[in-house]
Amino acid sequence: MKKIILFVFGLLFVLSCEQENPNEINDQTPESFNSQKLLSVEEVNAYIAKQLKTNGDIAWLDAPAVVLWSAAIHGGKILSVGYGNKGESFSTAQRSPRLTKAKNMIFDIVQKEEQANKSNIVVSDDDILNVVDIQITKLETVIELQAADQIRYIDPIGYNLYLEEANIQEKSGLGCDESGENVNSNDYRVISPNSWLPWNFDIHKIPQAWGYSTGSGITVGLIDSGISASQNLLGSGFNDGDSNQRTVERYGTYIDSPWWWSNNTDGPNDKCGHGTSMASAIASPRNNDFMPVGVAYNCNLVAYRGTSDVVLNDYHERKGVSNALKALGNRNDVKIISMSIGYPWSIGNVKDAVKYAYGKGKLIVAAGGTSTTFTNWYGVIFPASMSETVAVTGIKDNGYNRCNICHDGNKIDFTIVMQRAGDSSRNVPVIGFNTGVRDYVSGSSVATAMTAGIAALVWGSNPNMSRDQVLDKLRRSGQFYPNRNSKFGYGNIDALKAVQ
Repeated sequence: MKKIILFVFGLLFVLSCEQENPNEINDQTPESFNSQKLLSVEEVNAYIAKQLKTNGDIAWLDAPAVVLWSAAIHGGKILSVGYGNKGESFSTAQRSPRLTKAKNMIFDIVQKEEQANKSNIVVSDDDILNVVDIQITKLETVIELQAADQIRYIDPIGYNLYLEEANIQEKSGLGCDESGENVNSNDYRVISPNSWLPWNFDIHKIPQAWGYSTGSGITVGLIDSGISASQNLLGSGFNDGDSNQRTVERYGTYIDSPWWWSNNTDGPNDKCGHGTSMASAIASPRNNDFMPVGVAYNCNLVAYRGTSDVVLNDYHERKGVSNALKALGNRNDVKIISMSIGYPWSIGNVKDAVKYAYGKGKLIVAAGGTSTTFTNWYGVIFPASMSETVAVTGIKDNGYNRCNICHDGNKIDFTIVMQRAGDSSRNVPVIGFNTGVRDYVSGSSVATAMTAGIAALVWGSNPNMSRDQVLDKLRRSGQFYPNRNSKFGYGNIDALKAVQ
C-alpha cells in the first residue's frame, strides 16, 4: 500500500553540506566550536522533545541561547529572524522607518559580533515578509539578538536533525512513492464518460453536489512536491472527457542543492509522487480513460513545487513553501490553497507567509498530520495548527475512528472518510505518477486535498462569496454542526449540503 505519511521521524543524518564559498563563515565546522560549549545533536533534540511534549511547539526566541546557537550551527549556521511588533508579519507597502530600523539593527548586531561584512552574513532579505536570514557562528551573536527589541522570532531554520528517541532510523523521501497499485474493484464505480468514481465520494455526496457545481471558474493553489511530468491527465490531458475550458499551471520555488546561496530552483516537476496524488484528488479530469476523477474536476489548478517531500525539514523547503504562499497570495484568481505538508513545530517564515496569504482572502486548507511516531500523543501539526488555516484529518468508514496513521485533536476542523476499516491498504484511488497508472493515497494528506476540492465546488456555486462565507457553508454541512467534536471538529462534510 502506498502510505502518504506527512512525517515519520527518525534520525535524519543529513548534516549541512559544506560548499565552496568565499565566506569564511561557511568554512568552519561544528567541531571548531567546542570551546564555546556547542551542544550535541542529541542534547538539542532532547530540548526539542521536552518542548513539544510540554507545550506542543517551540518558541526558539525564548530558548536558552546555547540551545538556539547549537541548533543553528548544526543546521548550516543560519538563523531566520522575524522583526517588528507582534503580528507584523509582512509589509504590503514600503516599510516604515521603524521596521527598517529594526531590520538594520539585526544587521548591525551580526556584523559587530561576527566581525563580517553585511554581504557575507545576509542570506535572504525578504521583500514582503518582515524577516531576514543571516549566517552566524558565535554564541554572542545569538545572545545579543535575543536581547534586542523588535524581534518577533529567531529560528534555526536549517536545523533538520530532530529525532524521536523511540524511532531511531534513517528516513528520506517521506510520503513519496512513484509506483502504482492495483485498485480493488469495490473501491470505485464507473461513471460517464468512462471515469472512475472513488468509493468515498458517495459518502460525502460529491456526485450529487456536481449537479450544482463542478468547480468551474475557481482556481485552486496546491503547494506540495509538484506534479509529475509523466502524468498526461495533469498536463496536456487536463481537459479530457467532461473536464473542459480550464487550465493547469506549474511552478517551482523549492531550491534544490547546492546549498542555500543558489538561486536556481529545481523546477516544477514532481520527483516524489505526493504532489501528483494531491493534484489528482483535487482536480483530476472526469476522463474517458477509466481513471479516477478528482473532486473539483472542472477547477483550474496552480501547482507549486515548494518542497521535495511532505516534511518541511530544511532551509530549502521552508523557504520554498514560504515563497509559494506569497506567490499564490498575490494571485487574484486563486481562491483556495491546499497544503498536505507540514512539521511538528511552527516555522517563522512559513507562518508569516500563511498570514500574508490569509490577509489576501485565501482559504488555506492544511493537513492535521499523519505519522506512526507521534500519533498517540501529538495533536495537529504546523501549519494546520494556525487559526488562519482549516485543519483536516482522515477517518475510517466505520464511524469516527481516525485512520491508522492520522492525527486528531481540538484544532481539527473537518474530517474526510478515506480508509476502509477492514483493510488499511484500501484508501482513496487516484491517478498515478505515470500516465495510465492508478494508485491509492491515504492519511490526512488526501483528506486535505479532497476538502480543498469540496471548497472549490462551494465557491463555484457562487463565485461572489467571500472566504468566510464559503467556510461557513462548509461548517454548516458538517455532521456535528452547530457543535464541535473535541477531536474531529465539525466532522464529515456533506458536499451536497454545502453547495446548496
